[in-house]
Amino acid sequence: MALNPQYEAIGKDFVSQYYALFDNPMQRPNLHSMYNAETSFMTFEGTQIQGSAKIMERISNLSFQKITRAITAVDSQPTFDGGVLINVLGRLQTDEDIPQSYVQTFVLKPIEGSFYVQHDIFRLVLHDTL
Repeated sequence: MALNPQYEAIGKDFVSQYYALFDNPMQRPNLHSMYNAETSFMTFEGTQIQGSAKIMERISNLSFQKITRAITAVDSQPTFDGGVLINVLGRLQTDEDIPQSYVQTFVLKPIEGSFYVQHDIFRLVLHDTL
C-alpha cells in the first residue's frame, strides 16, 4: 500500500475528534469504536493494555471529573501501510490539580476506508530519574 498523502490533515482531524470525545465524560464511552477488540494496544503511564475492552476499562477508571487541555503541537507522518503516526504534545489539567505537560502518540491503522487506533502511548512529562 502507498503512503497516504493526507496524513497531516488526518492527524489533526483525528486528534480533534479523539480529545473532543475523551474530554467530555458523557462522550468518553464512544472512544470504544476507535479501538480494535484484539489488535489495539495502549501504554498508559507505563502500563501496557491490549484490546478495546481493557483499554476502555482503563479509561473509564480514571479518577478525574473534569479535564482542560491545550495542545501545543500535532506532528504526523505517513506509514507504509497507508496509516498515520501521530505525536501530540500538550498540557492538561484535571479537576483542580496543577497543569501537567503530556505527550501522546497514536498509530492509526487503515481498515475499510477508515482507521482504528492500533497503538496509543500516553505519558505525563515528569522528570523523575530512573
